[in-house]
Amino acid sequence: MSEARSLPALIRATAAEQAAALASGEVSSRELTSAHLERISAVDGAVGAFLDVDADKALADADAADAARAAGRDGEPLNELAGVPVAVKDLFATRGQATTAASRILQGWVPPYDATAVTALREARLPILGKTNLDEFAMGGSTEHSAFKRTANPWDLGRIPGGSSGGSAAAVASYEAPLALGTDTGGSIRQPAAVTGTVGVKPTYGTVSRFGVIAMASSLDTPGPMARTVLDTALLHDIVGAHDPLDSTSLADAPRGMAAIVRAARAGRDLTGLRVGVISELDGGEGYDPGVMESFHGALALLEAAGASVEAVSLPHLEYALDAYYLIMPAEASSNLARYDGMRYGLRVEPASGPVTAETVMATTRGAGFGDEAKRRIILGTHVLSAGYYDAYYGSAQKVRTLVQRDFASAWERTDVLVSPTAPITAYRFGEKDDPLAMYKLDVTTIPANLAGIPGMSLPSGLSGGLPVGFQILAPQRADDRLYRVGAVLEAALEESWGGHLLAQAPELEEEQR
Repeated sequence: MSEARSLPALIRATAAEQAAALASGEVSSRELTSAHLERISAVDGAVGAFLDVDADKALADADAADAARAAGRDGEPLNELAGVPVAVKDLFATRGQATTAASRILQGWVPPYDATAVTALREARLPILGKTNLDEFAMGGSTEHSAFKRTANPWDLGRIPGGSSGGSAAAVASYEAPLALGTDTGGSIRQPAAVTGTVGVKPTYGTVSRFGVIAMASSLDTPGPMARTVLDTALLHDIVGAHDPLDSTSLADAPRGMAAIVRAARAGRDLTGLRVGVISELDGGEGYDPGVMESFHGALALLEAAGASVEAVSLPHLEYALDAYYLIMPAEASSNLARYDGMRYGLRVEPASGPVTAETVMATTRGAGFGDEAKRRIILGTHVLSAGYYDAYYGSAQKVRTLVQRDFASAWERTDVLVSPTAPITAYRFGEKDDPLAMYKLDVTTIPANLAGIPGMSLPSGLSGGLPVGFQILAPQRADDRLYRVGAVLEAALEESWGGHLLAQAPELEEEQR
């Protein structure tokens, strides 16, 4: 490796910069991956981003990337990110490596196959550092509901990193990984990105394969990329976004070429003619921190300065979106989690007394294997799907979902993108939202995108009380390119005002003595 840049400095570079260093021969993938593994060893005891790290596998992946680069891969061009390490949320099946969904009911389960998104990472030669923590089965917004550990926010170790993809967000924010995969069911990529000062994208539903991703709510779950910059997120999106015949909901025309759009947008810095709609129902009010709103409106001014026109847009049925989501999601979760019965795979617990039957084993296993939040959602979902309640609750919620989708369709006639704060508040302290309803209400800004199946991005827009604030951009289905165009221009303007990346302002984590 060249002495021009030390490895500790290089792991703080963007993924695109790390890729350039690999391409120039400044560093090898083994050196870069080793440096990230050392960073994990030094700080993850405090952060808790990872549930499982397999250094041998990661280094073997890195060696394969180095060999492919040296051999020219039989004349085939390598992916730009080849050799850059990545972290994967422990909801994605990884062949030969434990996949638990942060639940005791799957503790020790080792899949015999890879999720399609993981296969794409391997084919692109990205070494997988390990599996990141999450709320059990993605049920939560704080990563306090993992069965194994809680993850801390690198900005303040006494605060939550968001959820459910909190482990992936924390790994990226703490420089343990330059890239990560997450999943977004009601904001589980965008909200943790917002509170950790990182970038997260929920692609259009169906454009990133769900095959091999442990299901929570099948009509809502959306895998997506997380990184420290809009360009890095786009580069990862281009790898995992593709049609997959193994996923029956996969779209044949998944948007591609996001990285090229980001580079062009950053070069031009021009949004002339772009129509930006500010969602009136999400533009402040009760429950919104004043600092969050100040940051949001400051970012809006930068969009206007770049040539965009900004106007208020009402989506009148959003007031019912939260209620509809918390009927649809538990119903689908109850159905999906019925497969964990103590019979086929995962945990099996037999009753301490009484007969050992399929029913008693199932009841004992599920009682021991699921945590409180998972049980809460299973019970609620089972109730709303039960005879006599299906039409009143689940059926009515689906009707509200249609109304929300119509609101968005009407808005796209007047605007190109819609914007709002990603979350109404900054990261809260552990235990501060012990009331489940208080935690659920924080999803009010992100849930609508999942109900409508549209793409959304969160990027950092500043600080409030020394903690990151997220700016959310939404676009029509399959118009993911608009997210990246607007996000790239806004990011460039913000970084110019900050004099660099927002993460550079985060407190330094104390490394453990080894």
